[in-house]
Amino acid sequence: MGKRKELKLEIHESGKTSKSPKLCGTNYPVCISFIVVNEFCERFSYYGMKAVLTLYFINYLHWDQNLSTAVYHAFSSLCYFTPVLGALIADSWLGKFKTIVYLSVVYVLGHVVKSVGAIPSVGDSTIHIALSMVGLILIAFGTGGIKPCVAAFGGDQFDEEHTNERRKFFSIFYMSINAGSVLSTLITPILRGNVQCFGGDCYALAFGVPAILMVIALVVFISGSGMYKKSPPEGNVLLDVCRCLGLAIKNRWMSSKYDSKRKHWLDWAEEKYPKRLIHEIKMVLRVLVLYIPLPMFWALFDQQGSRWTLQATRMNMAFGSTFVLKPDQMQMLNALLILMFVPIFDVVVYPLIGLCRINLTPLKKMAVGMIFAALAFGAATLVEVNVMKTVVEPAPHGQCLLQIYNLADSDVKLSIPGSNLFSQPIKSYEDPQAYQHLELGGHNKTITVGINHNGHFHECRETFTEQKAYSLVLHSKTSGIVCQLATDNVLKSEKMEAYLRFINTRSEAVNVTMAGVDFYIPADYGISPNKSVERNEYTNVRCTSGSQDFSINLGLLDSGASYTVILKGGPGEIIPQKMEDVMANNVHIAWQIPQYALMTAGEVMFSITGIEFSYSQAPANMKSVLQAGWLLTVAFGNVIVLIVAEGAGLDQWMEFLLFAGLLVAVCIIFSIMAYFYTYVDPGELDKLFPDKTVNEDEDDLKKDQADDTMYLNSIEKSTKM
Repeated sequence: MGKRKELKLEIHESGKTSKSPKLCGTNYPVCISFIVVNEFCERFSYYGMKAVLTLYFINYLHWDQNLSTAVYHAFSSLCYFTPVLGALIADSWLGKFKTIVYLSVVYVLGHVVKSVGAIPSVGDSTIHIALSMVGLILIAFGTGGIKPCVAAFGGDQFDEEHTNERRKFFSIFYMSINAGSVLSTLITPILRGNVQCFGGDCYALAFGVPAILMVIALVVFISGSGMYKKSPPEGNVLLDVCRCLGLAIKNRWMSSKYDSKRKHWLDWAEEKYPKRLIHEIKMVLRVLVLYIPLPMFWALFDQQGSRWTLQATRMNMAFGSTFVLKPDQMQMLNALLILMFVPIFDVVVYPLIGLCRINLTPLKKMAVGMIFAALAFGAATLVEVNVMKTVVEPAPHGQCLLQIYNLADSDVKLSIPGSNLFSQPIKSYEDPQAYQHLELGGHNKTITVGINHNGHFHECRETFTEQKAYSLVLHSKTSGIVCQLATDNVLKSEKMEAYLRFINTRSEAVNVTMAGVDFYIPADYGISPNKSVERNEYTNVRCTSGSQDFSINLGLLDSGASYTVILKGGPGEIIPQKMEDVMANNVHIAWQIPQYALMTAGEVMFSITGIEFSYSQAPANMKSVLQAGWLLTVAFGNVIVLIVAEGAGLDQWMEFLLFAGLLVAVCIIFSIMAYFYTYVDPGELDKLFPDKTVNEDEDDLKKDQADDTMYLNSIEKSTKM
């Protein structure tokens, strides 16, 4: 997911060192195999950890969905702020090799701390939260710090004349990213859900395996140390750009009306910086201005790992009777689809559009990509609306939820003072009607419920508390109708399980054991607590009553449902009657495929084209500035989600619709900006500034070779190898 963003978009030429051994007589250095394996393991560790992160927040740290989403995107945002820091460290201080090694150690420490925080026996919940946050911060600095270095370091290993080999290396490098992503998002959810440890989902293992992969990545990378070309720090052009901008602003601010006027405010830096550099910065700023609306696309795109995963937890994940997908495994669909869509768009879609004589410029492609992403959230909205039909909404303040179980021997009719709820007769042992909202007018209220049974009137007084859900269980005795008020659980299980309770109408207590969960149900209409059980067919459930053993058939207990099972029968028999309090997840996960397909199509048209456009419009030595700007659009996109998740307070379907509408609005603004944008040719700089030294000509040659290994070329050819 979002693999294109990881690759270094500026390739520096290596210093003059001894040549590395070649692979099997080819022009490929042996050392690149260490770099490719390192990248595969690192991406496995990152995406594997991130795949289960949202569910870890909810099920292990017991945070609500909004807080979990906010922290998830805060972490994602930090991962895209830190690459700027990593590039500065590598180019200005340590060099790429040492930066990768040192920050990989930080990366490993983050994984270890995160894994320890997922062990229940290590401290209390405060310790778990602290360790989790420290681990995530270390991981963000580790993965973000090495992000701009690894691909560039790989490009440094090739000789200047081996341009084609360098291009193919980046294709292989890109494939290793996708392979690591697909495998990790498939495997780590299995480690989380299918392996039980410490009495529940094994998050310690799900985080521990990525930690081991990161250790392997570090060891493999260091193993090739003796064969690498290691360039010394060359200085970072981003610092020069910032200094030039600062000087121009300072001089412009301090200028007087008597100073000569300048055509552009950047010209105020001419006293210290060459005109060519100033002109290059002007070209870059024109592109960076177009970046301003772009964070909104990433705000939608990166919700695949948060809001879309949470949506999947309330959907039917079963394919047939044997295979059940995990909600956090759906994220791998993006990585699979991108491998399909890149060649389809490159070989089929774009040529067909060209045959129709439609001038689809890069900026137009990006606008269309935004529309696809907005449509993806439109599809997610439709799915969410249908998913919500299976959800019982909690009662607001001043109200509670109430349903009636009539276990009497004939119909009953209820009367509640000041309310016309349950005005129709309720048949004996029928499934209860949908939950009704009972007005309390305050935090709690004691209400006298009138019950008409066989022409006799009975009353029962019960105390209800706001925002809770209740079942009022009625059964008959010789003295009349007896009432029991049971507190219900109407929230769906985030673990894709079913909730179950029993009501025992028999004169003997019953013990039920199923899927490792024990229920004790007292005699004479005793009610067991609600407990969660795995989704499964329960056709032979063992239960005991007195000295007798019984076997009962409960059928399918489906994901997300809440069931009440009435145990009936006299001595020598137990007859179960299953009732559904909360509907099962009946919207199939396959309905998420359209939104993933639309989002991936949008990614192909927006992300890849955006990189192509940016690099075609900026001078070669300004690539790192554009890379920093591009990564920051991703970071700020995640900040937008963080703000909306914590501040908007909307229903989920309304939030999806809000994001779709915002992106459409941003797309209109971007289209207007694009309409007035004039494409330029950076090569014209040589005509404007023809005076060069021999050293400058050599530098230009290196920049041209670096341009040839650009990320764009690698991704466009990655699936055609």
